[in-house]
Amino acid sequence: MKQVKPIFKREFAGYFRTPVAYVFLVAFLVMSVALAFSRFGGFFKAGIASLDTYFGFYPWLFLFIVPAAGMRLWSEEKRSGTSELLFTLPVTTLEAVIGKFLAGWAFLALAVLLSFPMAITIGYLGNPDWGIVCTSYLGAILMAGGFLGVCSLTSALTKNQVVSFVVSLCLCAVLVFLGYSGFTSFLEGFLPVGVSDAVSNFSFITHFNPMVRGIVDLKDVVFFLSLIGFTLFLNVVALER
Repeated sequence: MKQVKPIFKREFAGYFRTPVAYVFLVAFLVMSVALAFSRFGGFFKAGIASLDTYFGFYPWLFLFIVPAAGMRLWSEEKRSGTSELLFTLPVTTLEAVIGKFLAGWAFLALAVLLSFPMAITIGYLGNPDWGIVCTSYLGAILMAGGFLGVCSLTSALTKNQVVSFVVSLCLCAVLVFLGYSGFTSFLEGFLPVGVSDAVSNFSFITHFNPMVRGIVDLKDVVFFLSLIGFTLFLNVVALER
């Protein structure tokens, strides 16, 4: 795994070689804050020093933001032909996949962490539980990795970035809506409760919401890490074939 670090450095630096990365970061922060302070978010109406309403929109933001960031991971390499050049170097497919994924994940983690002024704001307005704030950030970063794993896989399956974006959006939408209470209630209408609960366990929301409430359960962490590992494995298989 010696080549993972050089690939990571190359890919992470590549995000900032064009203004697109800065536009992406600003757009993400503006949208997340705007939603929290909107009448839907009710940041001030809640009356408590908490980031619950802010992070509550993250699954829906990631649904569009992460596919936009991840669609170029392999699609652009395949379109331009640089993927063939990459694999002529002493780099294994696994090293290339992990290096590019970690670079994308680090970029998304940076976008999440740049929202620290929100944490400063609630610290100024009240006396928040900083443990819950930290678990919320942890959950957001893990969820970003889960989204990106799916997007990396779809990007490896096509040369077209638009196709990669649309397919990623559809797959991630399924993984979000599976945990939506309305969808779960719909499933319970014709499936046993145990089956509908099992289906909802494959949702990002099911495993992210407890962290926003300050509960870090091992099964939630394992879910995100397992999803990342499984999608990266399929990514390697797709590229080798």
